[in-house]
Amino acid sequence: MSHADSRTRRYTVVAHRNTVEVTLDIRRSEFIGMVRRVESEDEARAWIDQVRGVHHAATHVVPAFVLGPDRDIQRSSDDGEPAGTAGMPMLQALTNYRAVHDGVEHADISDVCAIAVRYFGGVKLGAGGLVRAYSDTVVAALEQTPLVVRQRLVLVALQAPHGEVGRVENDLRSAGFTVLGTDYAGPQATMTVGLDDADDALENFNARLASMTAGALVAQAVGTQWQDLSR
Repeated sequence: MSHADSRTRRYTVVAHRNTVEVTLDIRRSEFIGMVRRVESEDEARAWIDQVRGVHHAATHVVPAFVLGPDRDIQRSSDDGEPAGTAGMPMLQALTNYRAVHDGVEHADISDVCAIAVRYFGGVKLGAGGLVRAYSDTVVAALEQTPLVVRQRLVLVALQAPHGEVGRVENDLRSAGFTVLGTDYAGPQATMTVGLDDADDALENFNARLASMTAGALVAQAVGTQWQDLSR
């Protein structure tokens, strides 16, 4: 399934491309938690390999990542820790993490990779202690990570005379619509607008457009596009 065909129309992502890093001291073991935005499995694995290279002396480098609007790709590894005590708790910490947008909680973060680097300090944690340590490391990193909503937009195009397009664009922006660009080539200018991906988005937009232009202009749907919303 492509992103355009996803069931989900919006989800939570890391707001930037930088790595967020935190360090926890848990019963003498040092746990370094890292979170980073990734767009593909290849990108996630390349970053994991990079971190393994930097922390080649670490006891364990445990990864987990979630990809896609519907979070249909989920991978993790225990990297030598007892089965089920590291990678899966990290994955669950990612999928259960509740981001807050406009006062509403959403457990929908995706396109994200988390890594927990452990330097063993001589005290064994036991299975339950390991689960808590790896989960807490991911949560601690996520709590320091800026998050935003990524939303699927319906792209619509409308044509207007060159002498009118500036006024129409200003009217649309004033009405709160997202004008993505205007192409002035050809006998008429073509403006592309991004609408929230609702079932009646085009119909409602054309109704507003008709009232703005006395019925002179009509928009056509031309595709979809994912876009991070401003914080």
